[in-house]
Amino acid sequence: MDGRDGQLRRTVKLATIAGFASVLAACGGGAETPAAEAPPPAVEAAPVRAASVGTLITATGALARQREAQLSFRVPGVITELTVDEGDTVRAGQIIARLDPTAVEAGRQRAQVELDRARRDLERDQALFDKGFVSRQRIDDRKSALAAAEAAYASAAFDRRWATLTAPAAGVVLSRTAAAGQVVQPGQAVVTVADAGSPFVLRAPVPDRQAGRISAGAAAQVRVGDQTLPGRVILIGGESGRGTGAVDVEIEIAAAPGLRSGQVATAEITAAAASSTTAGFSRIPAEAIQEAQNGRAYVLRLEGDVARRTQVAFGGFDGDDALVSGLAPEARVITAGGGFIGDGDRVQVVDPAALVAQARRAKAEGAAR
Repeated sequence: MDGRDGQLRRTVKLATIAGFASVLAACGGGAETPAAEAPPPAVEAAPVRAASVGTLITATGALARQREAQLSFRVPGVITELTVDEGDTVRAGQIIARLDPTAVEAGRQRAQVELDRARRDLERDQALFDKGFVSRQRIDDRKSALAAAEAAYASAAFDRRWATLTAPAAGVVLSRTAAAGQVVQPGQAVVTVADAGSPFVLRAPVPDRQAGRISAGAAAQVRVGDQTLPGRVILIGGESGRGTGAVDVEIEIAAAPGLRSGQVATAEITAAAASSTTAGFSRIPAEAIQEAQNGRAYVLRLEGDVARRTQVAFGGFDGDDALVSGLAPEARVITAGGGFIGDGDRVQVVDPAALVAQARRAKAEGAAR
């Protein structure tokens, strides 16, 4: 885990908890209430977890249909017909675009003429060969010329068929990058069509050091807008991107209404532990570590509502967790708000979300008076 990121997260949480403590004090009563003992500092806490529990790797990417096709012409030409636009639904085999057939038809006709000539030449020389007037080599040459002419004609006929684009499957047009009257080159994308029968997948880059801990079939939770959908990893890229060091991971997600290609989604992927050296260690959030040096660290362990500064063996960081030993399985440690807590101080464990709701209610009641 990046040390600066962890420090920033701890600093933000300290400020948040301090603000929540002020809210609790303000909600306790008005100025006319007699002075009372200040409430204990508010903190957040988390339980100790087994080290064997898989960690979560977060990745963000865009949704897409698993089968999406960029349709293009095989030959250059001028588009004379383009019948779809972005968002249109298409049926399998529907004509999407056509090229001006003049050039490709002329090429097919030239190939037909050369094929007919090669056949005539072979027939004429074969008759002469049968009478002993031409050599075997000449017949072999005529046969080779005929084979070449047949191949050229097949290629020209193939080009003629590809002067028309049709939908490969029923689906929806995701994009259109050309227009009628435009000159296009071979392989230039004209439209992109998504197969409506294929599932949605999330394609997201994952740092290569984390991708090695993800296996095909791993479970994932994918957040899309206000939906959280189950998913599973179906593909892990074979190489990392140049300059990014990221590996593309593909996650198939459950069908749900309202999903569209191009939507941004975030996945939490269950991954294996970073190493096999976790025997004897437990997991706690990295924010719980106060000091760490030479294999030792300190945490604030909760003993009821009292904080106890506790030394633990430190096995390093694994993602957003710290590996430690020396804590009971049922122990809880302070993860935020412990910067001003000493050994033996009383604290109150708070839920930040509940405090925010309480502060909003107090503010609304004050405005209503």
